[in-house]
Amino acid sequence: MTAPTAPLILFDDDHYMYVLKDRAFAEAWWEAPDEFAVGFDALARPLSMTGEPFDVRLALAGEESDEAELRRLVAEHYRDHLRGQVSPRAAVLADFVAALPREGR
Repeated sequence: MTAPTAPLILFDDDHYMYVLKDRAFAEAWWEAPDEFAVGFDALARPLSMTGEPFDVRLALAGEESDEAELRRLVAEHYRDHLRGQVSPRAAVLADFVAALPREGR
């Protein structure tokens, strides 16, 4: 299996979204795997998280893209956490991901 393609889009257990610039940054940013709900790479492939608190590892959970689920979760994040802002509407996945707000630019 290949490595995740950056950026990585992670959702915590409250379904708050974090867009992190690459795997190393994401693994350093994230504190504990039990706070991770779901995640995707830039190609909308699902991610898994393992490890201990302050020592997490991210990997692809599969090669199959789940773009519809990523877009649904992003829209939910905007609705619940960024009231008044509109979720990106780009038709092309790369443009959609590029429009997401990133942490630690």
